[in-house]
Amino acid sequence: MTTDIAQLTAADFERRIEDEFRVSAPAGEVSLRLVEVRRLGKGLRQGDAFSLTFLSPPGPFLPQAIYPLQHPGFETLDLFLVPIGPKDGGNSYEAVFT
Repeated sequence: MTTDIAQLTAADFERRIEDEFRVSAPAGEVSLRLVEVRRLGKGLRQGDAFSLTFLSPPGPFLPQAIYPLQHPGFETLDLFLVPIGPKDGGNSYEAVFT
């Protein structure tokens, strides 16, 4: 079952900073750690716009795509992840909610 991401807010993720999320990718499962939740102000969604930044271990980047993320606090989240470059010895990714 998939969580309705339209209902999620920045507060749903702020308490999960430093938590591990698992993503299923064609090359296998990848661990992503949530490192930042940034509130972006007014958006078209209830709860306003925000972005999430994730960090994975070093290695090849996941290409920009929609990935199913798993976390014990949610059902599966289908998020559009964009690689944003190396950071803190790993690979960073962003998901934006507008």
